[in-house]
Amino acid sequence: MMRRNLNETIRLSDKQKKQFASEIKAFYLDVRGEEIGVIEEQQLIDLFCEHLAPIIYNKALDDSMHWLKEQVGNMEADYYLLYKNV
Repeated sequence: MMRRNLNETIRLSDKQKKQFASEIKAFYLDVRGEEIGVIEEQQLIDLFCEHLAPIIYNKALDDSMHWLKEQVGNMEADYYLLYKNV
């Protein structure tokens, strides 16, 4: 089975980073009443990409495999319904 390199982090596009930074900034302001700077935003994005994103990525892969196995099971059942009674 092929596995992702554990040292590899998830990469975001510049647009995604900008959106995520905006969400982080809004969260800190709304929830904590604090303003954070660009460096802190980037550090949090890097932290999430390095530690949380691979967990979410692997969960998505597991969910996809579960869905695929269900679909194959359904196909197999449909296949046997095609048999004629003799």
